[in-house]
Amino acid sequence: MTDHDWDDDSGYRDAVRRAERATRFGWAAIAGTTGVLGCALIVMAVVCAVAVVAGLYVVVSMNR
Repeated sequence: MTDHDWDDDSGYRDAVRRAERATRFGWAAIAGTTGVLGCALIVMAVVCAVAVVAGLYVVVSMNR
């Protein structure tokens, strides 16, 4: 006789737990990467806006 009964699904449950854990980690990595890229995009937009305003200030001050 074997140690496991025919309806023992502990291996299946363990595999499901590991898969759920990997899925949660994957979604957390995706969310973190998206957040970092979003923040970088916002910073780049602010830097570009400041550069445009500074350039306009220089052009306007040269015409005075």
